[in-house]
Amino acid sequence: MSSKLVPQETKPQPRANSAFKQLWSMHAVMATCYLLLLLGGFWMVKMPDNTPLRGNSYTLHKSIGVLTIGLLTWRIFILQRVWWRKYTRRLPKFTGEWIRRFLLHTAIYLFMLAVPLSGFFLSNSYKSGNVPFFWLATLPDIFPQNAAVVDFAGDLHFWIAYTFLAFIVLHAIDQRKYVRSLWRRTTQALKKSSLS
Repeated sequence: MSSKLVPQETKPQPRANSAFKQLWSMHAVMATCYLLLLLGGFWMVKMPDNTPLRGNSYTLHKSIGVLTIGLLTWRIFILQRVWWRKYTRRLPKFTGEWIRRFLLHTAIYLFMLAVPLSGFFLSNSYKSGNVPFFWLATLPDIFPQNAAVVDFAGDLHFWIAYTFLAFIVLHAIDQRKYVRSLWRRTTQALKKSSLS
């Protein structure tokens, strides 16, 4: 028989621009942003008041916070597309494992929004017009300037950020197989590049 007459079984290839791949790309970008925010925030709190780069570090920190809100909005739209494609075909099995993961991810998404919003609250309470975006523009205030709540806003931002960090650790534990494989691939790539 001619191969033209026999139907060829082909596996559908995932599209390079699929919503799922976009979601994973956003995951990597946003994880990097939040890592920079958490490390930068920890470093800024320890920084003496008379440090020359203090103002620039706060501008960078706030700018990345603003960027994360925009990225989060985009990520939620992509997530909705993934859910639409996945769950219009069939509903999920509402097992205990599915519910646990759903609640963990919902909490993480809420904290991804709460951390930068609490930063806005702190910055706006301290001074009006105090949230720059990469030295290009200043964002309008969301909250009014109020010196009476600055200490509360600072504590709120601190505790929300560190609670978010705890949820990130829980997420990493939940995804430990993926984290281990990612670590293994990264160390192998670094070894190969150092041998070159």
